[in-house]
Amino acid sequence: MPIGMPEKSQITIQKRELPADFRMPQMEMAETHYSIGYILSGDRRIITPYQQIDCHAGNLVTMPPMLYHRTFSLSTAPYVNYLIKLSQEYADFFCSVISPAIWRTVFEQRIMSFSDADSAKTEAMLSDLLEISESRTDYTDTLLNGLMNRLIVFIHDHNRSGDGLSFRNKLSEEIMEAMYFIEQHYADEIRLSTAAQQAGFSEGHLSRLFVSQVGVSFSEYLMNVRLRHVKELLIQTDRTISEIAMQTGFSNSDYLSSCFHKHEGMTPSAFRRGNRSSGREGTHEI
Repeated sequence: MPIGMPEKSQITIQKRELPADFRMPQMEMAETHYSIGYILSGDRRIITPYQQIDCHAGNLVTMPPMLYHRTFSLSTAPYVNYLIKLSQEYADFFCSVISPAIWRTVFEQRIMSFSDADSAKTEAMLSDLLEISESRTDYTDTLLNGLMNRLIVFIHDHNRSGDGLSFRNKLSEEIMEAMYFIEQHYADEIRLSTAAQQAGFSEGHLSRLFVSQVGVSFSEYLMNVRLRHVKELLIQTDRTISEIAMQTGFSNSDYLSSCFHKHEGMTPSAFRRGNRSSGREGTHEI
């Protein structure tokens, strides 16, 4: 379970600098507080029973209480973020003096992005919140409440997107664990039987769960994960196609090229040239 809030606190904020490969060891949920995370550096994947969300620097992610989720890294970029925790008392206060509709929208949206100018304003408000929180004067709580109100209204009004991969049906905890297993072992020779054993199911049952809940077969989901990592390595590194194949679970470069062309409509080399010529090194597709 995520660490809760100090007793009688309504708003806490911290700036965290974590290892690039930081990951939640298990499915967790906050029982009593809301969370807002703003990513300054790093690339993360979040799996909830309803969505799979990829988020990067400049994205803001919200999480209400009682929602199981798990996060892990998508790259080797250092993971730096602001993390805000908000009590139910603060939520009630905001809804009474500002708007319950704004609160509901912000915490149902899950992921948000902003223009460069609005990102700068968001980061400035987060920096001010941290400074005020650490000052601990007689009027700290009043200032925190006022600036937090302003931040929530600002992100509601300036959010440019809320995209995530929604699943056909609510994911079971077992399927989320299987998806997590794939993310951690996609470079290995993963078989349906291995994942089924990990989840404690028969192969047939796990296969049916993937199709009914995720909307694709186990093998298709595994292929999508591998190809996403292939694209990241093509854009971010100068490794050869053979080297990338070995790092992403493909038996050889010919098989990688065949699968890549089937899914992307071009060769890996053409994808690399196209993305680098358009100045997209180091970016990620959501």
